[in-house]
Amino acid sequence: MKLFYRHYGQGQPLIILHGIFGVSDNWVTLGKKLAEKFSVYIPDQRNHGQSPHSVTFNYFALADDLLEFIKEHKLEKPMIIGHSMGGKVAMTFALEHPEMVEKLIVVDISPRKYPGRNVHFDMISAMMEVDFDKIQTREEVEQQLVNSIPNKRIRLFVMKNLYRKTRQSFDWRLNLEAISANMDYVFDGVESSDVYTGPVLFIKGGKSDYIQDIDIPLISRLFPNHRLQTIEKASHWVHAEAPEELCMLFSMFLGKECIAPGAENE
Repeated sequence: MKLFYRHYGQGQPLIILHGIFGVSDNWVTLGKKLAEKFSVYIPDQRNHGQSPHSVTFNYFALADDLLEFIKEHKLEKPMIIGHSMGGKVAMTFALEHPEMVEKLIVVDISPRKYPGRNVHFDMISAMMEVDFDKIQTREEVEQQLVNSIPNKRIRLFVMKNLYRKTRQSFDWRLNLEAISANMDYVFDGVESSDVYTGPVLFIKGGKSDYIQDIDIPLISRLFPNHRLQTIEKASHWVHAEAPEELCMLFSMFLGKECIAPGAENE
């Protein structure tokens, strides 16, 4: 599958994978900072953004998309950053193709299987219930989402998926039907008898429960050369809430400094 992507900078290749309901645009600010030292690729994963849609939606398919992407762009041993669902794609890929990954960064997700979370189902339901026949502006879409998604930050995150289909109409870029039908796969764990022995950095949001102490044995078995860092003030949406701290941890682990967003204005 040919994925839509954004590319910035030159140098050693680095791929950033967004999470469920995300798009490449969510990571552009950090990607551009990293592009001061790296050749940064930020794809839209299948059923997201401007990439193709498919009824098949699971981590093996997403990892195969990543393999095709790396081969298509002739990327030699890229470093991979993945957030949430993107982190599980990155982990799956590194375990399947350990020789192809230089370093791995996993942002606020563990390899374990998760129970379904109401926030994800609420987001899907809210988006599917928007009546675009009665919509003329983005503000009207947001108004329809207010009751189902009262958190403004999450609401604006969801609305990143909105686009103008014609001069008079809007629609979602997401393949909501396929994502909804395959949500059980999204919550699946990363299962493998193999290990990835390269350097891995797990980054946990201090206000998030996605990485817990009970996850450490599984993380250690699959990724024996890992370290775990916590950004205390962040929830699961680490890149939105603590971009400066995240950029600093990226820099320390990757061995090349990137300028944190906003630092140039200080």
